[in-house]
Amino acid sequence: MSGRLRPASPSEPALSDRGGHTPTAQMRRMSPAEFNTAMIHFYRGEVQRSNTWRNRLDTTTNWAVLTAGATLSFVFSSQSNPHFVIPINSILVAIFLLMEARRYRYYEIWSSRVRIIETGYFAQLLAPESVPTDESWAEHLAADLITPHFTITEWEAVGRRLRRNYLWIFALLALSWNLKVYLHPLPARDFNAFIERATVGIVPGWAVFVVGVIFNVAIAIFAIGTVRLREATGEVLPQHQFSLRPLQTMTRWTRVATGAPRTALRAKRARQRVRSGSATGEFRKIDISETPDRKNSEFRIQESEVKGPA
Repeated sequence: MSGRLRPASPSEPALSDRGGHTPTAQMRRMSPAEFNTAMIHFYRGEVQRSNTWRNRLDTTTNWAVLTAGATLSFVFSSQSNPHFVIPINSILVAIFLLMEARRYRYYEIWSSRVRIIETGYFAQLLAPESVPTDESWAEHLAADLITPHFTITEWEAVGRRLRRNYLWIFALLALSWNLKVYLHPLPARDFNAFIERATVGIVPGWAVFVVGVIFNVAIAIFAIGTVRLREATGEVLPQHQFSLRPLQTMTRWTRVATGAPRTALRAKRARQRVRSGSATGEFRKIDISETPDRKNSEFRIQESEVKGPA
């Protein structure tokens, strides 16, 4: 299987009369037109899946924006409205962030498959004849269909969505809380008056202020600390930017076509990270033998066709 139009394979002698009529044997004797039609329908299905989960990402972002806007409108509409509604809304936005990160992990499954088909199959159709073909994309795609895995970790998913959208929402809520406490009912004379106004029930004002500082600093540190996590392919990154140096650029597109198959390589490495059975939630690197091998599967299929039903 290659990225170019599939040439008509010469007819091979059937291993047995019974094996030649099996669905698997008939599928492997597809004509080039049938193969291209199957790839096109498969590509359309994966695009539809990725679009569905992409819309779900926008839904949780809209929830966070709407709740933040409604909270700020309520707090600043009257001087008597309490300020502790803003920290409560920050917790709600954090829950939305975790929900969106989970949806983003599912979105990356279908998005990575779309990018592999685009860079491994369609890009090779348009490449010059002198460019060597790459077949690793097909091997990875077949293995991923048999045993699908997340291509992005929880930490990277949370960090990406935090830097894209939620970091600015948290910053706006933090600034709005400080502004509310300072202004209402009258501007605070000094920092002691500001701390006194931050009191919530029996919780002293200094405790509320310290918790807010720790919460926002932790969010900023987490957003910065997860910048170097780049296991996901991304929906708009070109093939040569899937390496550990995403800012590397190349001037000639032919160098990209003839370079290493980083798309399939990065996705294959991501599939090999599976969650261990321990309660710590750490990831372990599995042996390559645990990943379905197309050659071994073909050997088992041929062996079953030769033996036939018992």
